[in-house]
Amino acid sequence: MFAPLVVLVRRSMGDPEFVRFRGKAIALHTQVITRFCNQFGVDRTRRQNWIRLARDNGKRLGLLA
Repeated sequence: MFAPLVVLVRRSMGDPEFVRFRGKAIALHTQVITRFCNQFGVDRTRRQNWIRLARDNGKRLGLLA
Protein backbone atom coordinates (compact mmCIF):
# COMPACT_ATOMS: atom_id res chain seq x y z
CA MET A 1 0.00 0.00 0.00
CA PHE A 2 2.67 2.53 1.03
CA ALA A 3 5.63 0.75 -0.57
CA PRO A 4 5.79 2.94 -3.72
CA LEU A 5 5.88 6.09 -1.58
CA VAL A 6 8.52 4.62 0.73
CA VAL A 7 10.67 3.58 -2.24
CA LEU A 8 10.36 7.08 -3.74
CA VAL A 9 11.36 8.74 -0.47
CA ARG A 10 14.25 6.29 -0.08
CA ARG A 11 15.55 7.13 -3.56
CA SER A 12 15.27 10.87 -2.98
CA MET A 13 16.97 10.76 0.46
CA GLY A 14 19.58 8.12 -0.27
CA ASP A 15 19.93 4.85 1.60
CA PRO A 16 22.08 5.90 4.58
CA GLU A 17 19.96 8.94 5.41
CA PHE A 18 16.71 7.02 4.88
CA VAL A 19 17.84 4.19 7.18
CA ARG A 20 18.67 6.73 9.92
CA PHE A 21 15.32 8.49 9.41
CA ARG A 22 13.39 5.20 9.52
CA GLY A 23 15.28 4.12 12.64
CA LYS A 24 14.41 7.38 14.39
CA ALA A 25 10.74 7.02 13.40
CA ILE A 26 10.62 3.44 14.69
CA ALA A 27 12.32 4.50 17.95
CA LEU A 28 9.81 7.33 18.45
CA HIS A 29 6.88 4.99 17.84
CA THR A 30 8.31 2.48 20.30
CA GLN A 31 8.68 5.27 22.89
CA VAL A 32 5.04 6.26 22.40
CA ILE A 33 3.92 2.67 22.94
CA THR A 34 6.14 2.38 26.04
CA ARG A 35 4.86 5.64 27.54
CA PHE A 36 1.27 4.54 26.94
CA CYS A 37 1.95 1.20 28.62
CA ASN A 38 3.67 2.84 31.58
CA GLN A 39 0.83 5.32 32.03
CA PHE A 40 -1.85 2.64 32.03
CA GLY A 41 0.07 -0.12 33.80
CA VAL A 42 0.31 -2.49 30.84
CA ASP A 43 2.70 -5.35 31.55
CA ARG A 44 6.00 -5.79 29.73
CA THR A 45 4.95 -8.85 27.74
CA ARG A 46 1.88 -7.15 26.31
CA ARG A 47 3.97 -4.06 25.48
CA GLN A 48 6.48 -6.19 23.58
CA ASN A 49 3.65 -7.88 21.72
CA TRP A 50 2.25 -4.47 20.71
CA ILE A 51 5.66 -3.36 19.44
CA ARG A 52 5.94 -6.58 17.41
CA LEU A 53 2.43 -6.03 16.09
CA ALA A 54 3.37 -2.48 15.01
CA ARG A 55 6.43 -3.88 13.20
CA ASP A 56 4.39 -6.56 11.47
CA ASN A 57 1.71 -4.05 10.44
CA GLY A 58 4.43 -1.77 9.05
CA LYS A 59 5.75 -4.62 6.95
CA ARG A 60 2.27 -5.55 5.75
CA LEU A 61 1.46 -1.95 4.80
CA GLY A 62 4.76 -1.53 2.98
CA LEU A 63 6.22 1.05 5.35
CA LEU A 64 9.40 -0.97 5.73
CA ALA A 65 9.96 -1.42 1.98
